[in-house]
Amino acid sequence: MADRLADGPLPVPHGNDPHQANNLDLLLMAAFPGRERTRDEFERLFAAAGLRLTGITPTGTVVSVVEARAA
Repeated sequence: MADRLADGPLPVPHGNDPHQANNLDLLLMAAFPGRERTRDEFERLFAAAGLRLTGITPTGTVVSVVEARAA
C-alpha cells in the first residue's frame, strides 16, 4: 500500500481577497455537492483519514498539488 497521496484541488486562501478558488468554490457548491477547501480544512480531513498534510504546491494553473502521507 502506498504511504503518500497527491491530489489536484485549488486550496481556498484565507480572507476575502479575489481569487480563482473563491469563484470555483461557488460554482461547485451551486452545481454539485462539492467544494474547495482551505489548508486547515485539508489538515482536518486528512487527520480524520489517518493522514497528515505534508505540502501544497502551486502549479501556476487553477489547481495545486496537495500531498499527504500516512500519519
